Amino acid sequence: MTIDLPTLSSATPATHTPTAAQRVRTRQIAETSRQNLLAAGLHPVLARIYAARGLTDAAELDSGMAGLLPPADMLGLAQAATLLADAIEADARLLIVADYDADGATACAVGLLGLRAMGAQVDFLVPDRQRHGYGLTPAIVQEAALLEPDLLITVDNGIASVEGVEEANSLGIPVLVTDHHLPGDQLPAAETIVNPNQPGCRFASKALAGVGVMFYVLLALRAELRDRGAFTAADATGMPATTDSHGPRPEPRLAELLDLVALGTVADVVPLDRNNRLLVAAGLKRIRSGRARAGIQALFELSRRDARQATTRDLGFSIGPRLNAAGRLTDMRLGILCLTANDPGEAKRLATELDSLNQQRRNIELQMREEALAALGKAEVQVGHTVVAFDPGWHQGVIGIVAARLRERFHRPAVVFAPGEDDTLRGSGRSIAGLHLRDCLDRVSKRHPGLIVRFGGHAAAAGLTLRTGDLSAFEAAFEEAAEAMLSPEDLEETVWTDGMLADGEIELTLAEALDTGIWGKDFPEPLFTGSFRVLEQRIVGEHHLKLRLAQAGSAIDAMLFGQTGPLPERISGEYQLMVNEWNGQRRTQLTLRQWRAA
Repeated sequence: MTIDLPTLSSATPATHTPTAAQRVRTRQIAETSRQNLLAAGLHPVLARIYAARGLTDAAELDSGMAGLLPPADMLGLAQAATLLADAIEADARLLIVADYDADGATACAVGLLGLRAMGAQVDFLVPDRQRHGYGLTPAIVQEAALLEPDLLITVDNGIASVEGVEEANSLGIPVLVTDHHLPGDQLPAAETIVNPNQPGCRFASKALAGVGVMFYVLLALRAELRDRGAFTAADATGMPATTDSHGPRPEPRLAELLDLVALGTVADVVPLDRNNRLLVAAGLKRIRSGRARAGIQALFELSRRDARQATTRDLGFSIGPRLNAAGRLTDMRLGILCLTANDPGEAKRLATELDSLNQQRRNIELQMREEALAALGKAEVQVGHTVVAFDPGWHQGVIGIVAARLRERFHRPAVVFAPGEDDTLRGSGRSIAGLHLRDCLDRVSKRHPGLIVRFGGHAAAAGLTLRTGDLSAFEAAFEEAAEAMLSPEDLEETVWTDGMLADGEIELTLAEALDTGIWGKDFPEPLFTGSFRVLEQRIVGEHHLKLRLAQAGSAIDAMLFGQTGPLPERISGEYQLMVNEWNGQRRTQLTLRQWRAA
């Protein structure tokens, strides 16, 4: 279904309700794994949670970096290390071409800080979302050429930049592609490609974010330079080194970049497999110990989050969005400068600008979402297998978020379009678990040649460009492709829980253990189900409910965000067990995610 929207007021009520069915199910537990985890001394609830997420042994919870996958199996990494080491020895000018999201920004920051610490001359360039489009396009290559680089390095992009790499080659500028997105049918003719998802790569983790790939490039480069005798003895003060670029320098401590790696990994919502959990755990450890970059520390302060108690939730829902706001509304250069700032005052100034942009982004998103939902309600049509929305007044930088909101509301793959350059539409899509979005767009492209000008992405998210007059044709083709790829079960939203907690299990020690866990995509934060009596309820902050609930006689505080009730006397629902800190006191609190009258 396409929503071709009229101009609507942001005050228009969103009255449309989801049509998708919902199932609440309890995750299955491998009993042998649970027993192994119990025998290792884990809390019984934690043993069942981790067993339900596929862990078989307590050793898999070890967060030591010794468990990180070795770089040796990553295709192209050795060549990249040689290429960069040669460039550093030749005093070549390196230029990083970044992406305009949090992963691209953190990958660029990691590249800048790490390469400079190893003696490289390196600067960066970020494409403008509207003028250049995504990735290493011919237009951004031409702009980069004005800076006279000797080597272009892409971060979090490039695997689909066939034309851009061709343009760079024609100008005599070699390209090193570092990316994590799925490749298309043709790889770019780059000097070297480092991407765990490229054909022939044996690296066990395909889930690395762009920032993780760049971190691995630096690990390989440091080893190459070490073999060449480029470093003196390790420097206890860490980065950046201050010795002359032509002589030996202290060996960089790349662990100092792990706060950036953790932020980019969580913010990009890549699967948190074992390798990514290790990277995120190490980064959170640095943040909690007060050793975060000045920019990250400033973003924590402005979002009123305590860095000493930093969680993956903070990175994904507080820090990441503030960083992303720059790329969505203005220029991600602002975010990269914040992440690489050494002076706390400068970092605070830049972080304040990001915080202001994030508020603007939220206001724009709210208006666009309300317009889309209001138009749906006015149209009184049934949602099919997909949702497609467009408005000529929408902002390109926010369409991905609106697509995510529509996907959540209707449990359907959603693509949202805004006007592009040269009579085109720029689209951003978000998908449900049952549909690999990039594969679906590939199916559309092959069955309707020329309909999609360009596209790229992965299973959960993708971007594409259409000609303005092809929106209706795309809607029909997208619906047809999705219908063929989705089963009826896929269209029923399944809410997976970790079962019920007994009265004695709703306690602070467990809440703290859950709060500090490494949770994210494919390793979800625990969600429990229960039945409660509503003892008290009052509206706080105009849009939320503060609750006092009772389960089997025990009372506990709870929050229901985004709803003002009133709730009936008895409810059942799904919740997260969390820690609420107020005036120095830490207490357990439930965050109610959804509820039903019991």
